Amino acid sequence: MPGWYGLLPPPPPAQVLRGRHTADWVIVGAGFAGLAAARRLSQLVPGDRIVLIDAQRVGWGAAGRNSGFMIDLPHELGGENYGGAREHDRKRIRMNRAAIEFSGSAADEYGLQRFFVRAGKFHGAATDHGLAVLRAFENHLTGLAEPFERLDGPQMKTITGTDFFIGGTFTPGTVMAQPAGFVRGVAEGLSTRVQIFEKSAVTSMQTGKLHTVKTAEGEITAPRLILTVNGHLESFGFFKKRLLHVFTYASMTRPLSKSEQAALGGEPHWGLIPADPMGSTIRRIGDRIVVRNTFTYNPDMSTSERQISQIGAAHDRSFRARFPMLGEMPMEFRWGGHLCLSLNSAPAFGEVEERVFVAGCCNGLGTVQGTLYGMLAADLAVGSNEQMVAEAQNEPAPARLYPEPLMTIGAPLKLWAMQRRAGREL
Repeated sequence: MPGWYGLLPPPPPAQVLRGRHTADWVIVGAGFAGLAAARRLSQLVPGDRIVLIDAQRVGWGAAGRNSGFMIDLPHELGGENYGGAREHDRKRIRMNRAAIEFSGSAADEYGLQRFFVRAGKFHGAATDHGLAVLRAFENHLTGLAEPFERLDGPQMKTITGTDFFIGGTFTPGTVMAQPAGFVRGVAEGLSTRVQIFEKSAVTSMQTGKLHTVKTAEGEITAPRLILTVNGHLESFGFFKKRLLHVFTYASMTRPLSKSEQAALGGEPHWGLIPADPMGSTIRRIGDRIVVRNTFTYNPDMSTSERQISQIGAAHDRSFRARFPMLGEMPMEFRWGGHLCLSLNSAPAFGEVEERVFVAGCCNGLGTVQGTLYGMLAADLAVGSNEQMVAEAQNEPAPARLYPEPLMTIGAPLKLWAMQRRAGREL
């Protein structure tokens, strides 16, 4: 079970799609993108009937399995220091912040501030190589006129309680979310304006003058369709051989006792991403700690309990290296989560058929870019003049993947090499 979901009380029984329905809009996928699209539509066309469906419970899928960082700054997972071209990054920062503000307004509207904290993020370096990467990232931020704070080893220990990190960088704009709590709360808040069906996997889809989406027990017909299913856009027949399906993994401790918290020291709440993008992300949420690392290539868009268990051993090693004072700390939750990437870090966005709109391929930033492109898909679909819609449409499409067997052989090797480069940061 994903830990973020496990921390929440059980939800009320799901409303499953049964029978035939009609609507003005149907949205498939109730993650960050789908909820953003539904909320934006409810603002733009408040009199229309909007239906949102998901194959699982809201918060159970990829939206509730990430690390909960809503990052405003450049965050290129495939790069060496997160940054990219300066002008592109300026645009990305502006668009990411628009998405964060949209989410912030939802947190205010629905009383979700406990799941949406404007805390900033730390980058932690464990090696001289990591420090050099952070210096390059800081230089990039200086060129972008973005604020940051440089931290030495003792300052990092004051925050984290461990002397594992020899230096760090703090940036103030990141929101730390409890992702499952946030998306469940947004869904509950929207439920008076949007009809939400859960545990209603789409089994077939017909598009045309009217679009019909069928599930095992029902169907919905609507003139306008928005697909916010991230990598599963490929399952619906779009962007074939253009989406790269990767899983990453996390473990969450049981609650730390008072004596264990005293032995650890440090601050009770913080989020840290590694100096090297392939290293370990760490979050402390009061009496629990989350460690996330390891990327695997899973083109079938699924993982297994065996794979999660095997990678859990790597989490335990990373945890012990950082927090030896806590000994053999049991993990209460372990889980994997699906990321969709493209070779050129481009999103899957736009109108792919007449009145069929898509928002996906978030390139490892599902919380913020899912929100962004879901919101913009709604704007595009109603014909709004929002400037960011045009900017999103002007981005390149996801590049075609390399032919087989290059992907099957090369993608795992590339991930292995990048994670090996991370060294002690992993």
